[in-house]
Amino acid sequence: MKPFVRMLAATCFSLVTAVAAAASYPEKPIRLVVPFPPGGTTDMLGRILATRLSEALGKQVVVDNRPGAGGTIGTDIVAKSPADGYTLLFGSLATQSINTTLYKHLPFDAQKDFTPVALFASVPNILVVNPKVQAKSVQELVQYAKQHPGALNMGSAGNGTTNHLSGELFKTMAGVQIVHVPYKGSGPAMADLLANQVQLMFDNLPGSLPHVKAGRLRALAVTSARRSPALPEVPTMMEAGIAGYEADVRFGVMGPRGLPHAVVSRLSTEIARIAQDKAVRDKLLQQGATSVSATPDQFGALMRQDAEKWANVIRNSGATLD
Repeated sequence: MKPFVRMLAATCFSLVTAVAAAASYPEKPIRLVVPFPPGGTTDMLGRILATRLSEALGKQVVVDNRPGAGGTIGTDIVAKSPADGYTLLFGSLATQSINTTLYKHLPFDAQKDFTPVALFASVPNILVVNPKVQAKSVQELVQYAKQHPGALNMGSAGNGTTNHLSGELFKTMAGVQIVHVPYKGSGPAMADLLANQVQLMFDNLPGSLPHVKAGRLRALAVTSARRSPALPEVPTMMEAGIAGYEADVRFGVMGPRGLPHAVVSRLSTEIARIAQDKAVRDKLLQQGATSVSATPDQFGALMRQDAEKWANVIRNSGATLD
């Protein structure tokens, strides 16, 4: 057999083998890496998806929490895994967009080393203030901040977190000077906000929801483009007068670079179906999340847009981690 013919035969065999493997996918349990600790928003949403995806695929989808370095450790595990569909990432705005600029020496390329599979949910941040703050609206808060530059303190879960950067975007777009006070996690920040040691915070909606409903915090706006069904009476930041402001935290599934098209198609179809299921939508709503769906190409485009948008915010804020 001539070399060219042998090479052609080998290529055809490889393609046939890949197609056959994708057609029978999955043949064993799937590992869904959540690059954050158990109990957080990413973990809760990932477990909701894993349970329903196990039922849809007929094979167990096991959540594997691999926290550390702002999501970098778990994300890197997936980037370096075989592209066979058996190790997937439940990633977020932080892992695929923010960390690209925030960390100067990532061990992977967040855009090139992953195959977008499917969006699943989005969670807005919410601007909350201690009830002792006199402002009853975003515009009143902006007016007070302009009249008293540097008098207000803004807590966050730490430098470079989505609530920190949502606040930095607000400060830039509203033209106000507010002091950022980073904490080691949202728990300590929330404790000081409730004690009025800091006056405001852009928190993940699930974390603030109980306090808002109990009257311990006042909600001024959500950061999403649309109002949250969890707090329909609270306006969006755009409705509250900050034109063009939008800061949704998106969550979705990705695989390593080179994931077979048939595997991507199977997973994206099932995840989109799960996201539109009423029981799932209701369960997400309890966590302050909204189900969303997009094609793999649309998901990839959103990640690239988010990376560019938040790179500017990070550079303007001066935040950096390594």
